[in-house]
Amino acid sequence: MNGQAGQRNSLTDVPGLLVGHHHVLDADATLGAGAATGCTVVRIPGAAVAAVDVRGGGPGTRETDLLDPVNTVRQVDAILLTGGSAYGLAAADGVMRWLEENGAGIMMDPTDTSRVVPIVPGAVIFDLPVGAWDIRPTAEFGYRAAEAAATEFARGSVGAGVGARAGAIKGGVGTASIVLSEGAAAGITVAALIVANPVGSVFDPRTGLPWGCGTDGPDYFGLRPPTTEKLAAANALPVKGTVLNTTIGVVATDAPLDPAGCRRMAITAHDGLARAIRPAHSPLDGDTLFALATGTADSDSDIPLPPAFPADLLVLDELCTAAAVCVERAIVDAIRSARPVAGIPAYHDLFCV
Repeated sequence: MNGQAGQRNSLTDVPGLLVGHHHVLDADATLGAGAATGCTVVRIPGAAVAAVDVRGGGPGTRETDLLDPVNTVRQVDAILLTGGSAYGLAAADGVMRWLEENGAGIMMDPTDTSRVVPIVPGAVIFDLPVGAWDIRPTAEFGYRAAEAAATEFARGSVGAGVGARAGAIKGGVGTASIVLSEGAAAGITVAALIVANPVGSVFDPRTGLPWGCGTDGPDYFGLRPPTTEKLAAANALPVKGTVLNTTIGVVATDAPLDPAGCRRMAITAHDGLARAIRPAHSPLDGDTLFALATGTADSDSDIPLPPAFPADLLVLDELCTAAAVCVERAIVDAIRSARPVAGIPAYHDLFCV
């Protein structure tokens, strides 16, 4: 890839983005008992241009129609990624409350700056069988995650990833970033944050290596094929026994994209999801990726283009390529960072110890 990982190799390498988690997790949680769920909030002080692309057959979302490039509102204040299936969308109310209390949102009355409407799209994963069915994120979860948002944040079995399962193994939250070093988009940052909870497999049953190593190779991640015994044990794990799943996330850049450019980046980012999960976008998943553009970086390409093409076409092409790679890397990060919850085995314990 044309570029290097950012300082944190995370979504918050895009200036102006903050990430926070809130979850509940009982040490003795099982499938069907105890607390094991949470949410993750991407907060954007000052707002950002946004779009979304939904590919899975069973999505659970909020405010995605608003993000159609033909519609009126052009920016969002936060993105909610949450467990709890459709119930978990209640966490967005808490995110809105925090934002309103802190003056963030569309100002609706120029004579009274407290009258704002925060814009908080969101998407859910289906994690209800992990822990007790009736313990799921509430508005308080969203409020606390928004309040906790910072440049440094945990990965793995945290936030919306607490109850996530990636095929037969533990899923979770992962992230990655790329600072492009040459070409039309030189100096621009692209990043991804993913909650991996697919029905599909995230590792190759022939080698034990994550499918998401395909672009960069296992050495990039410091991985080696496991022993024959470890691979056989992993392949003997029962398949994920639920009809609802879903991988959700955010891709972002500091380039000044318009809503249509953001939409194209969200569309292409799904290529990374398809490389790292097999199958992806199934009828049993609700795969949804949001795209954000903060516009804080310069994006000037002096390469002449036909007048019928948008001026940022070559920049957008490079951003789309990087977004797919970031998603691929973030999914690998999610499964490598995850630790066992409710008896669900983790990649680290199966292959790395």
